[in-house]
Amino acid sequence: MKHLITATALTLIALSSGALLAQTPAPSAASAHPVTPAPGLYQAFGEQAGIRSLMDDFVQRLRADARIGDQFKDTNLANLATSLGDQLCQLSGGPCIYKGPDMKTAHQDRDITKAHFNALVEVLQQSMEARGIPFTRQNQMLALLAPMHRDTITVR
Repeated sequence: MKHLITATALTLIALSSGALLAQTPAPSAASAHPVTPAPGLYQAFGEQAGIRSLMDDFVQRLRADARIGDQFKDTNLANLATSLGDQLCQLSGGPCIYKGPDMKTAHQDRDITKAHFNALVEVLQQSMEARGIPFTRQNQMLALLAPMHRDTITVR
């Protein structure tokens, strides 16, 4: 329940808070909605090695999750982990450059519902908890990811 409340709250915060958009960088493919990461977020996630390890765990959990695992049955998990790792690295203020498609293009033919999006957030939180990432830092990362729901959810 904590996960669902957090995911919902972060989505609402991202949609309604002008504070998240203060000193915003230009949009990139990593996020169609520019947001500035909290200072030290990249380091709190263990830099590139920590983010890669997190994403390796995350994609395995995604595939195993009964709610959304089918969305990833034909996905190359190693490539997905690398792409997501680059995306989180860039969003958190690290030196990586996300070279994948923008979120709208990447998800346009995937029939993704709000329930799928929320399940993915919950799985990400499980991975972050398993890695010992502090709750405050988890929420800072989720605040960077939350605006993507507009481009990711394709079934309204």
